[in-house]
Amino acid sequence: MKNAFAIVTLSALLSACATAPQKPDAPAAESRSATPAAPASPSDATDAASPSDAAAPAPAPSDEPLPNTELTGDLLFRITKAELEFKQGNWQGPYITMMALAQQTRDPRLARRAAEMALTAKQPEEGLAAIRLWRALAPDSDEATQLFLGFAVTADDLSEAEALFEQRLKKAQPSARPMVMFQMQQMLLRAKDKNAAFTLQERVLMPYDAMLEPHLILAQGAFGLGDQARAREEAAKALAIKPDSELAALTSAQVSGDIDSAVKQLQGFLATYPKASEVRAAYGRILADNKQPDAARKQFELLLKDQPDNIATLYALGVIAMQANDLPGAEKYFSRFVSVLQDHPNDERDPSKVLHILAQIAEQRGDLDAAYKWLEKIDQSDEKIYLAARMKMAVLTARKGNLDEARKQLEELKPSDPDDQAQVFQTDAQLLRDAGDHRAAYIVLENAIKRYPGQPDLLYDFALVAEKLGEVDLMEKTLRQVMIAAPDNQHAYNALGYSLAERNERLPEAYALIDKALQMAPGDPFIMDSMGWVQFRMGNLNEAESYLRRAYAVRNDPEIAVHLGEVLFAKGDVAGAQKLWKEAHSKDPKNDALKSTLARLNQSL
Repeated sequence: MKNAFAIVTLSALLSACATAPQKPDAPAAESRSATPAAPASPSDATDAASPSDAAAPAPAPSDEPLPNTELTGDLLFRITKAELEFKQGNWQGPYITMMALAQQTRDPRLARRAAEMALTAKQPEEGLAAIRLWRALAPDSDEATQLFLGFAVTADDLSEAEALFEQRLKKAQPSARPMVMFQMQQMLLRAKDKNAAFTLQERVLMPYDAMLEPHLILAQGAFGLGDQARAREEAAKALAIKPDSELAALTSAQVSGDIDSAVKQLQGFLATYPKASEVRAAYGRILADNKQPDAARKQFELLLKDQPDNIATLYALGVIAMQANDLPGAEKYFSRFVSVLQDHPNDERDPSKVLHILAQIAEQRGDLDAAYKWLEKIDQSDEKIYLAARMKMAVLTARKGNLDEARKQLEELKPSDPDDQAQVFQTDAQLLRDAGDHRAAYIVLENAIKRYPGQPDLLYDFALVAEKLGEVDLMEKTLRQVMIAAPDNQHAYNALGYSLAERNERLPEAYALIDKALQMAPGDPFIMDSMGWVQFRMGNLNEAESYLRRAYAVRNDPEIAVHLGEVLFAKGDVAGAQKLWKEAHSKDPKNDALKSTLARLNQSL
């Protein structure tokens, strides 16, 4: 069984797309998350501060007492000049000016600005010097202390950090202490010496032994160090303090050591506290991860009954339905997911992945209009996702019989990335190939290769089109270019090997090429099909049947069925061959391979 370590991360295994970034809640007696968001680190603390900030000193937080400094003409001139120079890309002069003025005026806002300048310029030593001055001028500034701690926890000596953590906990209101403790835990994850960080937490948290949170933090810390006995001991203490704590139950399951123990603990907790939604969600994720979709679905349906609009639950149920090949169920849950998000415009979750899935489901049941509408909802927040959606919309337009409109849609796409533009050309060529116009596809790809020489995917598609036009020498030359440009591209080896086998030429070479492709991708059904076909050409009927049956078991593709049928026919199993050919015909009545095979063998269905 897999280790249970992931249980209390609470980043849902099934809800990666469904979980929005969370802002820390107001401090409470028990946090909903084992690891609340950490304070900004020194490297990102000044994301909001840019060189174009106002020339006057930045407003100081309310906890910073300000000196009675007269804003003289000279002071204003020096500050403005420093800001203008910083805006022009010079950090050192403005930094020195701000530091000097901060020391002269004793104004913490100027030290803060000096720190922002240094950190924006990625100068940690100067940034730390400014933060030290800022703290000296405003010793009660929580922001300055947070930034200083970001540096202190990565130092070889953690004594400064320890003193500050102790001070912060003493000063915090009782209701705010859990959040301060979890912030400390998060910050110490960056410590170089993990054992020293753990013992620091032991000492700092000792006065608060009667609280739940110290034991949760120590349990997770001990578990991270591999001390499972200590981790279980601390988790047990947490549960003893607050038996109904979901976070304590999840931590106890996390540190239990194996999935079976974790499952038993979660089941027992749910039997006593059936409304424990976080525990039930974690239990459902474990069941799903361990290939028990029906049991997992039951848990998430119980959650959905209590919270019909819970985004994470809807997403999890959609994923479980997809895994069970229950497409109507997946469509129901994912449609509801999108609907709930639309009713909450301020929610930061990205529905793109779900919209793609809904489009695929609609396409599979033949509703191309519905698939198109789902894709239309994908916005431009992510250029690559948006591009993929627009290209798929063009494909759907062509499938509905409007090739010219589909190509026009592709022409309107102007991605900035050359690889993305190459994909647009590939899609255009594919539309033409699907329409049977291989010559036009050849021209599109030929022009694309001139524009993006050496692009492996373009070369590969060009090779396939060249073969369709009978230019087998050009096909082989191009595929060998792909092998040079992308030596790990198994499709190039497979395509050339299959082409040789199909033409019954250079069979030992064909076998070597396909064997190399199969070593790169052992589970690929199409490469297994190629291996079966070359074995058939070499007269190895039993080996051919074995490979083709394995390929067909993985993928019920009509062409694999045609090949396996011919092998059975060659072995005298005409009934078996006919059965497979009928299956291929039911999936793709116009399949060229099926038509040519039946004609060549003088067979009919």
